[in-house]
Amino acid sequence: MPPQLSSKDLYFRLLKYVTPYWRMFVIAILALTVSAATEASFPAVLKSLLDGSFVEKDPETIKMMPLLLVGIVLLRGIADFASRYAMSWVANKMVMDLRDAMFKRLVILPTRFYDEHASGNLIASIAFNVTAVTEAGTSVITILVKDVLTMAGLLGYMFYLDWKLTLIALTVTPLVALIVRAVSRRIRGVSRSAQTAMGRITHVLEEAIQGHRVVKIFGGQDYENTRFYAAINHARLLNLKQVIASSIGVSTIQLLAGISIATILFIATRNHQLTVGGFVSFLTAMLMLLSPLKRLTSVNEPLQRGLAAAEMIFDLLDETPERDSGTRKVERVRGEIKFEQVSLTYDRSTQHALDQITLDIHAGETVALVGASGGGKTSLVNLIPRFYHPSVGRILLDGQDLETITLESLRDNIALVSQDVVLFNDTVAANIAYGQKQAPSEAEIVAAAEAAHAMEFIRDMPQGLHTEIGERGVRLSGGQRQRLAIARAILKNAPILILDEATSALDSASERHVQAALETLMQNRTTIVIAHRLSTIEKADRIAVLQKGRIVEIGTHRELLAQNGVYAKLHQIQFAQAETPETPETTL
Repeated sequence: MPPQLSSKDLYFRLLKYVTPYWRMFVIAILALTVSAATEASFPAVLKSLLDGSFVEKDPETIKMMPLLLVGIVLLRGIADFASRYAMSWVANKMVMDLRDAMFKRLVILPTRFYDEHASGNLIASIAFNVTAVTEAGTSVITILVKDVLTMAGLLGYMFYLDWKLTLIALTVTPLVALIVRAVSRRIRGVSRSAQTAMGRITHVLEEAIQGHRVVKIFGGQDYENTRFYAAINHARLLNLKQVIASSIGVSTIQLLAGISIATILFIATRNHQLTVGGFVSFLTAMLMLLSPLKRLTSVNEPLQRGLAAAEMIFDLLDETPERDSGTRKVERVRGEIKFEQVSLTYDRSTQHALDQITLDIHAGETVALVGASGGGKTSLVNLIPRFYHPSVGRILLDGQDLETITLESLRDNIALVSQDVVLFNDTVAANIAYGQKQAPSEAEIVAAAEAAHAMEFIRDMPQGLHTEIGERGVRLSGGQRQRLAIARAILKNAPILILDEATSALDSASERHVQAALETLMQNRTTIVIAHRLSTIEKADRIAVLQKGRIVEIGTHRELLAQNGVYAKLHQIQFAQAETPETPETTL
């Protein structure tokens, strides 16, 4: 976790996202300056109207005062519009840039990052926290610039009228500063917790939506309602704490300002140096100070909320990207993979997920990995595309250390088909062609779909290849989703193929189509199969049996059965009934 930045450093880092748009930002600042100047001009105009000596000396000017007031109001209206538009333009650009930077960082983070962070918190950070940051980056600046300039103008005019009374008004400043500092710390801490609570709400929502079938079947509605209510109630309480802290601070500051005004009024009524116009003008300037003062004290809440959000955003942006120490760029590899004394221990775990694995996989060979759940099968295949890195030992690809190959060129040589098929809310064609460096022709997509036995159902869809398939392919059956994933792998034409329980959840009819597609896909490729169907395991060149992170047996199907060891027992337990024609095959 990167070290926390101070408020000052955090704010200046935030402003770096404003600097690319400095021209529009300068326009906003200039417009705010004009608007502030018009505010401070009202007391001066009022003095001119009330002082009798000025009326007698320059009656023509007095007649122009109504037009002058209209002009001031018009100028302020134009300046306010210009500042609001310019600041809003900058704010929206800032939101877009931050979200873009966060997403670009998100897609290059290592797999372990996703293991440790709830997706709901990440979604909330990109979707919601960024908008809070813009308040600190732009909206707060609007208030600070305009109101500080307004107060400076009003105070300057008050000094001009009576510097002694003005100094009395400023005696409350140290107390105001102490109150603002104390309230800032409180709001910042609560805001941090409130944004985490928003991530919790998003997380519960995401789980309930994605798991709606399980919720309904198992009658989990009350449980989910309770969980969601607890999350939103926690967020409500935290937001209420922010309001309480902010309100106490604002009310206390306004009370101090009121006492200051009362004191000045008491003194001013006994001061005969001011004219009637001067007194009214001084009083008006003082009263006009209350509005910007109120806004300046109130701005602390969105500022601290924005800075708390910025902390979370910069924590994400400062996360170390996926490690890529490779310098060799490989083209199409043969697919010879060699594990040399490879061990793997996950973060925050003391047990080996893999322990001293030595395994040679020849180019074009099919190796099946079998064993009980938790034996290390998935951990082993996750090392090949470098989702994780060995804690001990090394992996060679065509004789080259895997760590010396660039990630991009390594993964260009690997295709994956898993039980949990990932499809995107796009067209059939876009899902098959996903990630291709060069856009394939429709004929190439059709050829891949034909090879995957997918065109038979694609032709029946309303728009064929151009049919939207819904989120995660919700409009397709399990077998159809699987065949699209196979078509995607066929189109990629990678020399290394990883099959992770690719047919374990399919019915017999779908399984026949998918199995035929897989046999086409596996031709002339180095294939690593995890707990596949009995037919595929029997056809594998070799079978490696994993138990507690170790390879305890390796050989062909017949050799392992003849050894009457772990594989033979697994086969007897899980496949005894599957060998009869009437019984569907199960997975190992």
